Amino acid sequence: MRLEVVSRFPVQARPAPPLLFVHGAFHGAWCWDVHFLRFFAQHGYAAHAVSLRGHGQSEGREQLRWTRLAGYVEDLGSAARQLPAPPILVGHSLGGLVIQKYLETSPAPAAVLLASVPPSGVLPLTLRLFRRHPAILTRVILTMRLYPIIATPALAREALFSEGLFEEALLSYWRQLQDESYRCFLDMLGLDLPTPAKVKTPLLVLGAAEDAFFNPGEVAATARAYGTEAEIVPATAHDMMLEPRWQATADRIRAWLDERKL
Repeated sequence: MRLEVVSRFPVQARPAPPLLFVHGAFHGAWCWDVHFLRFFAQHGYAAHAVSLRGHGQSEGREQLRWTRLAGYVEDLGSAARQLPAPPILVGHSLGGLVIQKYLETSPAPAAVLLASVPPSGVLPLTLRLFRRHPAILTRVILTMRLYPIIATPALAREALFSEGLFEEALLSYWRQLQDESYRCFLDMLGLDLPTPAKVKTPLLVLGAAEDAFFNPGEVAATARAYGTEAEIVPATAHDMMLEPRWQATADRIRAWLDERKL
C-alpha cells in the first residue's frame, strides 16, 4: 500500500536517529508539517510524518470505515522500515495508541505520546461525548461514521482547539480534517487495546491542560501504565502540535531528547 510520507531535512544533521510522527484521528501527515517538521529539522533532525492508510494522500480511503487498528500499526512499521535507522516515534491521540501497539513487538530508541488515547481505550471519552452531544453520537452509531464529531468549525474547536486559536487558522485546519475508521473506533473501545507490560521503550507522556478528549487524569494514568510520570502543557488543547503554544510542546520534546542524548 502506498503511504504518504512528508519529510523535512536539516541543513546540518546531528548524530541522532530520525523522527517519525504519527497523526491522530481525522488528521493526516499535514498536521505535523505546519510547525513540527520544520522545527525539528532546524534543530538537526531528519523529520518525517506518515499519513496512515485512508488519510491524507495515502491509499485506502475507500476501505477507511473498516480499517482496523492493526492496519495502522502495519503502516507505522512500513514507514519506519523506509528510514535509514530505527526512528524516534512521536504520536498524537490515535497515533499515540498506534505507537503503543507497535512498541509491543518493535522497540524504538524512544517514543513520545501527545494527548494519546490511553491504553484503557476510549469508553470514558465516548460516554462524555454522548452526554455532551447525544444527537451527534447517535448519528455516529447509526451511520458508522465518526466525522459528525468534528463536522463544523465550532465542533472542531470544541474537540480539538482552544479559544486562543485564530479563526483563520481554525478554518484552515478544519478544511483538512476527514472521517475516521469506525472499525478502529470499536478497537479503541476495547477490541484491540495495548499491553503496556510488553513495552520497554523509554516514553515521554505529554498531555494538554485544556484537552476536551483526554483529561490530565487520563494522561497521568497512561504514564503510570508505562512506569513514568505525565507532564501537562498549560493553556493548550488537544491538537498540541497545532495550538498557539505548540512550541512549548516541541521544546519539551527536544529537551527530553537532549536529556537522553538523542
